[in-house]
Amino acid sequence: MAVPTYDKFIEPVLRFLATRPEGALVREVREAAAEMLGLDEQQRAEVITSGQLTYQNRTGWAHDRLKRAGLSQSLSRGKWCLTPAGMSWVASHPQPMTELEVSHFACDFNGVKLSKLADAVALDPQPESIEDDELARSSPDDRLEQALNEIRESVAEELLENLLQVSPARFEVIVLDVLHRLGYGGHRGDLQRVGGTGDGGIDGIISLDKLGLE
Repeated sequence: MAVPTYDKFIEPVLRFLATRPEGALVREVREAAAEMLGLDEQQRAEVITSGQLTYQNRTGWAHDRLKRAGLSQSLSRGKWCLTPAGMSWVASHPQPMTELEVSHFACDFNGVKLSKLADAVALDPQPESIEDDELARSSPDDRLEQALNEIRESVAEELLENLLQVSPARFEVIVLDVLHRLGYGGHRGDLQRVGGTGDGGIDGIISLDKLGLE
């Protein structure tokens, strides 16, 4: 049997995080979701094209939807936590999610940017707001473009979260790595970090010629 689609992971992720108000490690959430969905060993071993385990990938997308709905957040690198709105939603919805509610979270928050609150979209589903029909009318190219945009935004958000966790010294090294990838300096050793901790800037030296004179 195939691994359930990512929307089926939304409620397990939400309910598990509600039991961990202080937050939970991503790997713990993944395993909890797999347990709650009753995935067997064969399903847990299934991988997507990139080589990532399918159930782990779909757990991530389920959490992405909860973040867009304003119900969850990335507390720190590798750790998820419900927001106050998320805890409130769980408290007021003790019964299992209906198909309408699952579809609401899976579809209606696609256009909500992760950097903004989702208060423009009602947390409780409105029948006329579900986008299933609109998605069905979209061409394959439209759906592909939307999927690519979602992936880019999700990756950008995750990258920003990771960068915010590194030390100033490590951030300066990352900047030099990026400059090298952009073509500055013949070799990575041509780029040297010279800044001090807490100096408030990003300082470095780039040698542009082979002799290191420029």
